[in-house]
Amino acid sequence: MPHPPVQVSAPVAPEPALDPLGGLQAHTHPPSALDWPLAPVRFGDPLRWLAAGWRDFQSAPLIGLFYGACFVGMGWLLLAVFKAAPEYTLALSAGFLLLGPFLCLGLYQVSRDLGQGVRPNFVRSLMAWRSATGQISIFAGVLLVLEMLWGRAAMIVFAISFDGVPHWDGTVSDLLHGDNLTFLITYSAVGAVFAGLIYAVSVISMPLMMDRAVDAVTAGLTSMRLVLTQTPVMVWWGVLISALVLLAMLPGFVGLIVVGPVLGHASWHAYRQVLSLVDAGQ
Repeated sequence: MPHPPVQVSAPVAPEPALDPLGGLQAHTHPPSALDWPLAPVRFGDPLRWLAAGWRDFQSAPLIGLFYGACFVGMGWLLLAVFKAAPEYTLALSAGFLLLGPFLCLGLYQVSRDLGQGVRPNFVRSLMAWRSATGQISIFAGVLLVLEMLWGRAAMIVFAISFDGVPHWDGTVSDLLHGDNLTFLITYSAVGAVFAGLIYAVSVISMPLMMDRAVDAVTAGLTSMRLVLTQTPVMVWWGVLISALVLLAMLPGFVGLIVVGPVLGHASWHAYRQVLSLVDAGQ
């Protein structure tokens, strides 16, 4: 006798979950890095970041002095090129814009080790870039493009402001007179726009990529979200960084040997505070 046909029932799809109000709830996905909550920062926090950076520098002074010496050497080289062949100054400064973030990664690694109770290691700080080589390289390329656009905009402003080489007798009064003053104001305004954009996309991007393996786009957008949502304090932090770097450059860039690593360590502590809510939720 023929066997009766076997009936195979189709798999039953799971019913959608109901939300507390009785409606259908869509399947949820884990939140992306762009949804991470950012901890609020106050005007006193940048000073605390600097104090923490100074403590980290004191905990590993030899490593910090090495990176500080690199910053001083970069400044001396830039000054020498400006005196010998000023046409190459912009290209060299763009190269330093790529090298600087890689140097800071070593300082971030030292601060991370200290925060975890691990003794800092010079070789490990040098290899910090290996944790996110590709994404950090992409981000450095973005910074280079912004630097090139900045330089192009500066050349356009110069060409519009003057028919030829402007006259300047070396005095402040001549610099603040006529076309020179117009050029100075316009150039400063254009520079402020590009400097602000670079600062906004990079203020916490590098430590974020190194510490959490976040892609370059997400890191840049997260950094910009921080600046746009907590603008007053982050502008204050940017002013502090600029003022300290300027003061460190006045004595022949020598001050960068200490200011450079302290700011690097402080940037790590700024990043850690901003992402502290994410760590607390894990």
